[in-house]
Amino acid sequence: MTSESNFVRVAVVQAAPVIMDREATTAKVVALTHQAAKQGAKIVLFPEAFIPAYPRGLTFGTRVGSRSDVGRKDWARYWRNAVSVPSETTESLGEAARSAEVYLIVGVIERDAEFSSGTLFCTTLYFGPDGQLLGKHRKLKPTASERLIWGEGDGSTLTVVDTPYGKMGGLICWENYMPLARTAMYAKGVQIYLAPTADARDVWQSTIRHIAVEGRCFVLSCNQYVTKDMYPTDLACYDELSSAPEVMSVGGSAIVGPLGEYVVEPVLGREDILIGDLNLDLIPQSRFDFDPVGSYARPDIFQLIVNEEKQGSVRWTSEDLE
Repeated sequence: MTSESNFVRVAVVQAAPVIMDREATTAKVVALTHQAAKQGAKIVLFPEAFIPAYPRGLTFGTRVGSRSDVGRKDWARYWRNAVSVPSETTESLGEAARSAEVYLIVGVIERDAEFSSGTLFCTTLYFGPDGQLLGKHRKLKPTASERLIWGEGDGSTLTVVDTPYGKMGGLICWENYMPLARTAMYAKGVQIYLAPTADARDVWQSTIRHIAVEGRCFVLSCNQYVTKDMYPTDLACYDELSSAPEVMSVGGSAIVGPLGEYVVEPVLGREDILIGDLNLDLIPQSRFDFDPVGSYARPDIFQLIVNEEKQGSVRWTSEDLE
């Protein structure tokens, strides 16, 4: 018999940012977090690159071998609205988590404040119910044209957070097609697997259901719902959107259980807060016949080496400083 304490209510927020506006989008995150908390959610997940935007449809004036001046202006606007860690934005997000008493996970575009003020990263931030920033994950491999605007993360941010409901962590969008990255997360003991994404294709549903079955974990997949009329018309490269569809991202957020069944089926065509009650007893039950890094592993044949050292282009030694 399952006790009520073995359940946790989670919220997956399918919404659009106020595109290219960090402060307004942060305010929207705060408001939606409190809405989710009023419905009893203890974990609240927002999509990939929510603050200040996933710039779908924009090229920033790039072609192979050239960049345009107007594209540079739009990228600089994107950069100005990115999130430094820490900053007033992270303080606001932490306060939202504290006042709502939730674990808050938000996709942001992070402006690197440690090595270079110029590089942006696609990052997931984890806040605890005490308001503290518990960790972050930088996307390891931006996909296709994303590589023009975001840098690559390293193994130092393969973050997993201990919660009263189990270990929580995950990967961003097409990182989830990297089998070794998934294996690393399973080996860290993830039970609530977060998959914020920008992928609204039908095949993405196959991906998250496979991860749930493979990892024997709950999967929370979160995407934006965005229409073209949400884009600011004063973008220097706004004309690039002239042939874009009216609905730029249809959504498709969902919650999946550890045997691949939907807890909440995909939501399409609107902003919404998906609420799901996770029966945590299903996790050990599901691992009775399969555990990807336990009973079903063969370490005598297969081993994975993970480098979690922070990488930098410059390393200072005591000899250099003499």
